[in-house]
Amino acid sequence: MTSGAMTSGQASDARPGPATADQIAAAWTDPKLANVLYHDWEAATYDEKWSISYDERCIDYARGRFAHVAGEQGWPYGTALELGSGTGFFLLNLKQAGVLDEGHVTDLSPGMVEVAVRNARGLGFEVEGRVADAESIPYDDGTFDLVVGHAVLHHIPDLELAMREVLRVLKPGGRFVFAGEPTEKGDWVARRLSRATWWAATRATHLKPFEKQWARPRAELEESSLAAVLETVVDVHTFDPDRLAALCMRAGAIDVRTVTEELTASWFGWPVRTFEAAVRPGALGWTWATFAYKGWLRLSWLDEHVLSRVVPDQLFYNVCVTGTKPDA
Repeated sequence: MTSGAMTSGQASDARPGPATADQIAAAWTDPKLANVLYHDWEAATYDEKWSISYDERCIDYARGRFAHVAGEQGWPYGTALELGSGTGFFLLNLKQAGVLDEGHVTDLSPGMVEVAVRNARGLGFEVEGRVADAESIPYDDGTFDLVVGHAVLHHIPDLELAMREVLRVLKPGGRFVFAGEPTEKGDWVARRLSRATWWAATRATHLKPFEKQWARPRAELEESSLAAVLETVVDVHTFDPDRLAALCMRAGAIDVRTVTEELTASWFGWPVRTFEAAVRPGALGWTWATFAYKGWLRLSWLDEHVLSRVVPDQLFYNVCVTGTKPDA
């Protein structure tokens, strides 16, 4: 994959077609190709699919994930890089939260990089975007004060190599923060809840009494199923918090810390998101959105303030990790 750079004025609105059967066949043995195909195809609708926004709801979420694992000291970081940025969700919301000043985004998917720089432009600021591999980051040594990522580490085949690259491009004393990574046991539960919800929702909404209002067109469901095939390839890892911390230390990081979050919140959130993907867009409305968000908030509070004290961290869905580069 070649690296390229673009500014916030270079995004296009074109959406690539779905991956062909031959491309999917090749992707089964090439996780990086699978990532490009899957994320290019999803780029135009990714924010809608995952209820991503750039308002207080997601600003608070991004700020909260960062502070939960890394604290609030050192803000704002001068220059920051996001690996596997997708549409820019984590970095752009952290910038709005005052966590960082200058932002750069990278992703294997050209489509995702285009959307990320376009999203930044819509928010009124510039970011540089590069199509890049996390195992070979196209920046000089000691460039950044901060490297971040959200739900990216589990896509990277050689994760230890990528972490060494993260530390290389950080300045001495610089920090990395990665959030939203699936644990082994949490992912096992989430996938089964999602499959059961998808099976039930796609059948129930096509029953006669509900079809007109609720049913998503079958062609769109087939596209989602095609994307799900690729998703099984792009998700390379799940994590044990202790082993993830050990990997970061082997790569050269110090002051490494992990925290886990979302137990009951994930049991609620994954069926909710899957149901939203299975029904006709716009069918659920604002009442549903409020119910989903407030429900997730309440259960997240329960997980953090009560269940985290008694439930082993390996059972929670998400793991976040932070560490720093040793001073020169």
